[in-house]
Amino acid sequence: MWFEWTLQRNCSMTPRQVARAYAVLCSVSLAVALAFFLRGVWIVLAFSLLELACVGLALVLYARHALDRERISLSTSCLLVECMQANVRSQARLDPLWTRVLPPAELPPAGARRPLITLESRGVRIEVGRFVNEAKRRQVARELSQALRQVSALR
Repeated sequence: MWFEWTLQRNCSMTPRQVARAYAVLCSVSLAVALAFFLRGVWIVLAFSLLELACVGLALVLYARHALDRERISLSTSCLLVECMQANVRSQARLDPLWTRVLPPAELPPAGARRPLITLESRGVRIEVGRFVNEAKRRQVARELSQALRQVSALR
């Protein structure tokens, strides 16, 4: 028996699509700026380069986090939680028989950060669900609890 959940950001463009869109933006903007530069209005080229640098920086930051995700895999012998954030990968293995799922709180205290799903097993505590909304977190917590009960019934 095998269960898997992938929790990821809702990004409209992949890093490759971001690079293509930026290349198109650069070519159009620089073509217009060069036309003004050849007419003697050099300030347009300067502002165009400044604009493209700022947009480029913003798109690099976007693309760096576009593929962030958490993957939860459950088998009869292991609960594997993998997190990929800004190309940094971490993973934890938990025993499914000893794992407890604490669903996100309905109403967090004022000023507190968004409540995440907490997985506890033999002193190890992992929080997941940072890339999805609250409704999806509650749904995953319910499904994961149910799947853990099914796995423990098999063993």
